[in-house]
Amino acid sequence: MLIAIPVNEETEKSDVCVSFGRAPFYMIYDTEKRVYEYIVNTAAQAQGGAGIKAAQMIVDSKSKVVLTPRCGENASQVLVNAGVSVFKTVEGTADENIDFYLAGKLSSLTDIHPGFHGHGG
Repeated sequence: MLIAIPVNEETEKSDVCVSFGRAPFYMIYDTEKRVYEYIVNTAAQAQGGAGIKAAQMIVDSKSKVVLTPRCGENASQVLVNAGVSVFKTVEGTADENIDFYLAGKLSSLTDIHPGFHGHGG
């Protein structure tokens, strides 16, 4: 299974980025192979629709789970419609949040915000 997390740096020790759609990178963790891959978020600099574009990148990566502190409603719809589960991260590194998720210690992300339409993040 693949797990995606918005991160600030290309390392599993990176903090989780507070912005899903404008994160510089997405860390993709393969739970079977136990390897990390990083995707540059080309949507981060978009004038608008960054969350939707970023969500589509996650869907295209074949990730089945997203771990993020927050997510806009349009991005959330893209993820949920593609069968991707979204969980709320806690303070800590991306790697720590993967461990928390695998241990069943993260909750589903239910406080979806309306997004920052036209505000650039």
